[in-house]
Amino acid sequence: MTPRVKAVLPDLPSFLTIDWVDGSQSTADLTGWIATGGELLNALRSVDIWKTATVTDFGASVEWDGEELAIDAYHLYQIAEDQRDFNVEDLRKWQEEIGLSNNEAADFLGVALRTWNNYRAGAPVSHAVKMLLRATQRDPLLMHAHFRPRRPGRPKHAA
Repeated sequence: MTPRVKAVLPDLPSFLTIDWVDGSQSTADLTGWIATGGELLNALRSVDIWKTATVTDFGASVEWDGEELAIDAYHLYQIAEDQRDFNVEDLRKWQEEIGLSNNEAADFLGVALRTWNNYRAGAPVSHAVKMLLRATQRDPLLMHAHFRPRRPGRPKHAA
């Protein structure tokens, strides 16, 4: 289902608090989007322009005063979701959905088993690991391309 915006509240320097039609709320920091948007989005650095954020197209987008200053609801939702904290329950759900052992999860993410176990116990998850976990949820091909299952038994000794 495509997300729809009910209302937005702009906050400085580049935050939007979004009320979604489904009743949920999220916050998105659009600093990176603005910074990589080239000349087209430079106007959003202006406090006066930033404050003009309004919901348009029946919740399908948010627009600002000016020429072509808009973001669609789908991408706004994705940015907000990617910025949401990845907590222990999210981590466990990811592991369960993918079907990896603790060793396999640690191997896939390039962290020590001890680090993975610390994440599962509630330690803060690194920014890079959060991005990778979210990316594999969105695009299973990342898992297909990079996952290498562990083989049962002890590794063979080199001759």
